[in-house]
Amino acid sequence: MHKDVNSLFDGLWHNYLAITPSAEKIHALIGDKSGESDIVNDHIALRTFNIDKVNIDKLAAHFKAVGYTQGGEYDFAAKKLNALHFQHPDPEQPKVFISELRVDELSEEAQTIIHRMVEQIDPSSVMDDNFLYSGTHWQVSSADYKTLLAESEYAAWMAAWGYRANHFTVSVNHLRNISELSEVNEILKQAGFALNTSGGEIKGGEDVCLAQSSTMADKAEVKFSDKPMVIPSCFYEFAQRYRLPDGNLYQGFVAASADKIFESTNAQ
Repeated sequence: MHKDVNSLFDGLWHNYLAITPSAEKIHALIGDKSGESDIVNDHIALRTFNIDKVNIDKLAAHFKAVGYTQGGEYDFAAKKLNALHFQHPDPEQPKVFISELRVDELSEEAQTIIHRMVEQIDPSSVMDDNFLYSGTHWQVSSADYKTLLAESEYAAWMAAWGYRANHFTVSVNHLRNISELSEVNEILKQAGFALNTSGGEIKGGEDVCLAQSSTMADKAEVKFSDKPMVIPSCFYEFAQRYRLPDGNLYQGFVAASADKIFESTNAQ
């Protein structure tokens, strides 16, 4: 496991950029043009399965090793997901949102495909420095991908992409020349980016102390065991946090908003 938080996030970032080239274009659009970057990462999100070998706790261990502690707990009934978020004592470090699919709630066929994938992971690799950005550890066919897709977009995305950040998040609060999330959205739309409109372009708002929006995922090629396919990869999110009555910025997540953000990787 990584010894320091920066090397962990560097690994996650470079792996994400490789299949999300739009991220750097977005930095050029909304970042400070003076040369000193004002792009601060609010949080990342990771996905996994509720199977002992790779459950939330196994992924969280990598963050706990560099000082993170657990924050909130979330349940997404329709998507069959549990999630936890983690934060660092240094508030400038990104928050981490980790979800896991309740595999036992899927059909027998889908469960069989997922268990077959997870069985191909070497248990010792789960502790490796690079596990959280190591991609897939399995061979899976395009037919199996489509079987999962018909039942769970989340499961299909995991089958294709494996272990990596499925999004990074620009902190709107840290942008020097933009003060509102709606402004970010307008700039992105004018530049031709498609936004996730599920539940509205902006999910949440000042009333829940967190407003979020996101692009729809880039597309990239996946080499399945039988053939390559171009499918949604990762996306970029934007978050604006508001102050609580005590004067501090809200540090948690809003389940109703996160539920819609998951749909940024939808292939349908």
